[in-house]
Amino acid sequence: MDPDFDHYVLEGDPSAYADEAGIVMPFVTRAGDEPDRTGQSDGASRISGISIQHTPATRLWFGKVHNLAGYRSVPHHHGEAETGGYVLSGRARIYFGERFEDYLDMSEGDWVFVPPFMPHVECNLDRNNPLTWMTTRTPENIVVNLPQVDDTDLRDWAERP
Repeated sequence: MDPDFDHYVLEGDPSAYADEAGIVMPFVTRAGDEPDRTGQSDGASRISGISIQHTPATRLWFGKVHNLAGYRSVPHHHGEAETGGYVLSGRARIYFGERFEDYLDMSEGDWVFVPPFMPHVECNLDRNNPLTWMTTRTPENIVVNLPQVDDTDLRDWAERP
């Protein structure tokens, strides 16, 4: 045994992350066992891989968001949460700005950061295939749905290929 390393020491108070036996260890959410008890918007399916609701995490939500072909969300924001997204598969668009006149397009492998309280509309550009995001937020998955806007109010949405 290495005399310089005979055990590890967790810094701070790890008791909030301990199991019933007092052991601090990683927590695994198994594929297919992800809860869907989280903020939702019509046409988007959000599942929690890591959340306050079912893991010892206290400052993180990490999940998968699946959008149907041709989907676009209602305008919404994520409250105080900072949001990071990764396009796992598909092509995405996010409308933002005053009256949602601006947008950014993303494809597989792109990352996006959405600041707290920023109203936006998430879109699947593909009319035939789903879009899947990996998404993380701090402190949890906050979804505040706002009043709907008409498709014609979103520049270039109806004309997309």
